[in-house]
Amino acid sequence: MSVRSWVPDQPTAADLESWHLDPAWSRVLDVASHDGSTYRWHVLDSGPTLDGPPDATMVCVHGNPTWAYAWATFLRKFGTRCRVIAVDQLGMGFSERTGLRRYASRVADLGDVIKALDIDPTVPFTLAAHDWGGAIAMGWAVDHADRVDGMVLCNTGIGVPVGRKSPGLIRIAAAGPLRDFVCRRTPIFVSGTTRLSGSRINAADRAAFAAPYSSAKARVAVADFVGDVPLQPGEGHPSDVALAEVAAKLGAITAPVLLAWGAADPVFNDDFAADLAERIPNTSMQRFPSANHLVMAEADVASVVGDWLSDRVADRVADRVADRVADRVADRVADRVADPAPPKPLWAALAERRTDTSVAFADMASGQSISWADFADRVDGVAAQLASRGLRAGEHVAMLTPPGVDLVVAVYGVWRAGGVTVVADRGLGLRGLGRAVRSTRPNWVVGPSRALRAAKTLRWAPRAERVDVDVLMAQAAVGSESLEVEPAANDLAAILFTSGATGPAKGVRYLHGQLAAQRDALAATYAITTNDSLVAAFAPFALYGPALGISTVLPDCDVTKPGELTAVALDAACRRLDATLTFASPAALANVLATAGSGLAGLAGLRTVMSAGAPVPAETLTALSVLVPNASFHTPYGMTEVLPVADISLEGITAATGGDPIGGVCVGAPVPGAMVEILPLGFDSAAPPASMPAGEMGEIVITSPWVSDGYHGLWAIERAARLQRGDGKVWHRSGDVGHLDDAGRLWVEGRAVHNIDGPAGVITSVPVERLVETSLELARVAAVGVGPAGRQQLVVVVEDPHGADGLASTDLTARVRSVVNHPVAAVLSRRSLPVDIRHNAKIDRTAVAGWAEDVLAGRSSRRFRRG
Repeated sequence: MSVRSWVPDQPTAADLESWHLDPAWSRVLDVASHDGSTYRWHVLDSGPTLDGPPDATMVCVHGNPTWAYAWATFLRKFGTRCRVIAVDQLGMGFSERTGLRRYASRVADLGDVIKALDIDPTVPFTLAAHDWGGAIAMGWAVDHADRVDGMVLCNTGIGVPVGRKSPGLIRIAAAGPLRDFVCRRTPIFVSGTTRLSGSRINAADRAAFAAPYSSAKARVAVADFVGDVPLQPGEGHPSDVALAEVAAKLGAITAPVLLAWGAADPVFNDDFAADLAERIPNTSMQRFPSANHLVMAEADVASVVGDWLSDRVADRVADRVADRVADRVADRVADRVADPAPPKPLWAALAERRTDTSVAFADMASGQSISWADFADRVDGVAAQLASRGLRAGEHVAMLTPPGVDLVVAVYGVWRAGGVTVVADRGLGLRGLGRAVRSTRPNWVVGPSRALRAAKTLRWAPRAERVDVDVLMAQAAVGSESLEVEPAANDLAAILFTSGATGPAKGVRYLHGQLAAQRDALAATYAITTNDSLVAAFAPFALYGPALGISTVLPDCDVTKPGELTAVALDAACRRLDATLTFASPAALANVLATAGSGLAGLAGLRTVMSAGAPVPAETLTALSVLVPNASFHTPYGMTEVLPVADISLEGITAATGGDPIGGVCVGAPVPGAMVEILPLGFDSAAPPASMPAGEMGEIVITSPWVSDGYHGLWAIERAARLQRGDGKVWHRSGDVGHLDDAGRLWVEGRAVHNIDGPAGVITSVPVERLVETSLELARVAAVGVGPAGRQQLVVVVEDPHGADGLASTDLTARVRSVVNHPVAAVLSRRSLPVDIRHNAKIDRTAVAGWAEDVLAGRSSRRFRRG
């Protein structure tokens, strides 16, 4: 249906104020068109309200069926320092209604309005676009790449990604007579778009989004827009060729591009983001896991984009040469590996022990084992098999095989073939595991048949190539030639997920060179040689064994319940390989101690016991020294993003105990190659201050050659966690708080997010907890803050398996208050405190604080509220 040209009534000042828009932003422009006509455009332009000369200019292009209001959060957030111009496309919003406009015309229309906006050419210029506005913005950008200093693309695409159909909702809306009914005659399409967001946008936002589309006459272009979307390439759609031409030229956009993506979008899902990342050379990504299609209205995209503009776009003005951009991309990766001489590859030890028939890896639960010779051959076979099936370098491979021989062989085989292993262990729980795998969009899934069925049914990896690990191992065992080309040190090797103990699990990127440097750091720190053998009571640590060239055994224990490791199971694993080393979580060692009896001779062969994942009580290690008389006990400090950082022995802990007035947990001196500094709480990553002197508490920051490459799909989180301090090194913000003592030892006082922000200043959690635990001989204590920031009250929650949930007894309350040197508002008792699944040790203090707040407010609360 065509429509005669007309201009809708413009929004009044009262309308704009009700939508929390400055009336001064609303403008109408008469724009000369490329087709010889003049059309009236409505825009929201923050130019009149700028505080001074703009830092940048951003033109924002909405999609269908929205309007310039889609960018309201951008205007509000940084519209005083940047000139933000959100246009209403012709036929949409409050711009002039015209006849049907195809894709190519809309690209030219965008050029017309950009020319008419009187944009200062000396100011960095950025395009932001959403939905099919993204395709239009990209169409203009490929022919004006020299003018584009950056792009922000939100849930959009340039075509249907290879291997999938066009979005189902669009196919339904575009179907023949239904399109006119859904898109024009009724507001179903308009209102349905905001309904996708659920409660993430409010009623006022819904009303604002719908305001320009109150009649069928006003919605003609909504229907036209849907009709202009080619549902499948090659079907002769009028806009098909124009879109394909733009898609083919996207490589010309050398400016930095941020993909800000609502991962829950059923229309433009992660497949579209990945498609754009492959087409456009200089992309970063920030996923918003729970946000839907209207990501800019549902999540704080504006803050992320504000930071991105500051970091990425300003430098572009002085450097518009495409070759320099390519150099920056290469340098960003190369800088992560400090050693100019790349370390040996991860599988080097396999080649060195290829003729060794002794056991390389064993699993006590299944009874399986494999020799070094078979391990080396099987890894080569897996690599060759995957390559023959079509695995390409850099493709993501989700490892859904349970811990054991097959998993470790498959991981090394994928690495050898150039694939990127996605490792999210079962300790995340089923829901967390699915969320982690889905976020990486794996090209391949390797696992037993039941895991492959689950991955497909639960849509963890619906379009991935599924490889049955049993079939893969059988084929690899037949023998095949090894691959000639090896991955380089700067190639991506793995995405390893954090435990999720202090928020959603994050995928941490590691390059081959970084993992190899980490291997070498572990070997140097603990004097590991090929004469050693390892009991990996913490399943992910088992992956280090083959790289270190040491025989490794998994004890008979559920990986999701390490706290159930028994002394008998650990002893049996030690006997299996005459183990000299073991790595276990604090909860596992505590249960070993609790279940210890006689006849544990296997433990006597251990020379080193390592435990990490949470503070390890010295009392536990001292008691264990009776069971393991020949071992040195160590508690390495680190995290998924960088391990090891520091190390301390039991003797060191004993020497440090009581010798520091601040307290916390002493984790020792930094290991060789690592540097640790303390910076003030809440500092700006973009302008890090000088380090703090010994004895002063702040945030722990770390650098080493094995600091990881960053976070997968989380640009904003990666930005906040990375420091460039002008020394050529990449520093990682740990999120932990602590201090260095006069001897250079690091003391950890907890997580920054768990600090108690009280009227008298900040109280850190761990010193309070350790003081109560040691003074009152309690197993587990949580110190949390209740109340608003700046006025939080310290509440101590004691774990008592035999007590009642709620207020602690008068006697216990008095005893806790007597040992804590801060005012304690209340003492509560809980039968069990929530801990992470992976380690069974890290207390979820955010959940404890929520429960404590409910109890103190008199609300019924049996379950923990997650923060």
